Amino acid sequence: MTTTENTSASPLDVEIGALTGGPADLSQYAGRAVLVVNVASKCGLTPQYEGLERLHERYAERGFTVLGVPCNQFLGQEPGSAEEIAEFCSATYGVTFPMTEKVEVNGDGRHPLYERLTGFADAEGHSGDIRWNFEKFLVGRDGAVVARFSPQTEPESAEVVAAVEKALG
Repeated sequence: MTTTENTSASPLDVEIGALTGGPADLSQYAGRAVLVVNVASKCGLTPQYEGLERLHERYAERGFTVLGVPCNQFLGQEPGSAEEIAEFCSATYGVTFPMTEKVEVNGDGRHPLYERLTGFADAEGHSGDIRWNFEKFLVGRDGAVVARFSPQTEPESAEVVAAVEKALG
C-alpha cells in the first residue's frame, strides 16, 4: 500500500489564516476532534450554522471543535469580507466556533488543508472535490480524518453525532 500526502499528514498540520487575521494555528486542536466545514453565508444550507454551533457547544468540554472555513467557489455564495462574514455569523447564528480565512477548496488554488481532506471518502464512496458548501470532515484526536459527510447531511444528524461520539471516545 502506498501512502500519499493526503493520508499521511494531518490536516491540522497546515498553515492557514484566521478569519480575524493572523494565523489560525490549527496545532492548538491537537488531541481534539475537529469537524472541518466549508461554509457560506448566502447558501440554501446556511441555516446549518445553527446545528454546527449547537454541536460545538454540546461537545466542546469533551474535546471537540467545529472549524468553519469560508469559501466563495460555489455560485459566489460567500462574497463578503472577513469582517462581514464574522458579523453575519455572530449576529445571525450566534457562532462562537473558530473560523479561518476564506479559501478555495477545489481546483488549482485548493488550499493545502483541503488537499489533505479530499482524499478521504464518505460513506457513499465519494472522495475528491468538494461538492458544495457545508461538506463536513471529522478529524479525530490523533489528527487523522475519520469521517466525511455530504453537504446535505445536517450537523446534528444521527450519523454525525455518532461519529463525533466515537471520535471523542
